[in-house]
Amino acid sequence: MMKLIAIDLDGTLLNNEKKITDRTKDVLKKAKNQGVKIVLCTGRPLLGMVHYLDELNLREDGDYGITYNGGLVQKTKTGDVVSEITMSKKDIQILYKLSQTLEVPMNFIDLERVYTPAPPEGKPSLYGGIMKALPFVTTDIESLPEDTKINKALFCIDQPVLDAAIQKIPRSFFENYTMMKSRPVLLEIMNKNVDKGKGLLALGQHLGIKQEEMMTFGDEENDLAMIEYAGLGVAMGNAIDKVKDAAQFITLTNEENGVAYAVEKFVIKK
Repeated sequence: MMKLIAIDLDGTLLNNEKKITDRTKDVLKKAKNQGVKIVLCTGRPLLGMVHYLDELNLREDGDYGITYNGGLVQKTKTGDVVSEITMSKKDIQILYKLSQTLEVPMNFIDLERVYTPAPPEGKPSLYGGIMKALPFVTTDIESLPEDTKINKALFCIDQPVLDAAIQKIPRSFFENYTMMKSRPVLLEIMNKNVDKGKGLLALGQHLGIKQEEMMTFGDEENDLAMIEYAGLGVAMGNAIDKVKDAAQFITLTNEENGVAYAVEKFVIKK
């Protein structure tokens, strides 16, 4: 019996207009009324998904969200932290030096702001067009406090430029950090111990819910860990091949109410 459903946002819960359909809302409401935990699991900060939580009535006592790709697990009503894994100032210095070598722009994020150090000339970050929930501030990394805690760093630039840069990243960085694309133009970089699967593990331990009692939905590389972790990992019909290969079930696309279809099939009591 499934006790928790974790759902990615873009390309999964949301259709191509960034909306949750009425059918999906109705099916998830039925699942919640059966006692199933509905958990939105995203690379965004909590503030970046509040309106979706409100649409699904997921800001009550006992509701949780997994943000920053598993680096932060919070109660959605209060923002209280269940689990948090961050990076240090030293990590950001190392990653910024890498971005300069690759000639790509870098941003990094804590719970309150998006920080923008100087980008390569003529190559501004595209992240301002994606992130609308947090304010952007220009910063000098060397002036950051020594006890700075950063939830994630990212490179955001046109896909051909980003893909070429990724090919040049030394293997040691992939060994020392979690690095994954969440969109064609966006590479996200976190503490090595961060991914959506580990976020689910932390939440499951907190709630007393077992791995085999979890169902997950995703479409992109940053969803792979939770697709592999859950008892029932579901790939969207529009998912990348790597996610489809790891999934136990492939549902319809995000334009065809794929989340609703699979939840009705496996969770809703007839």
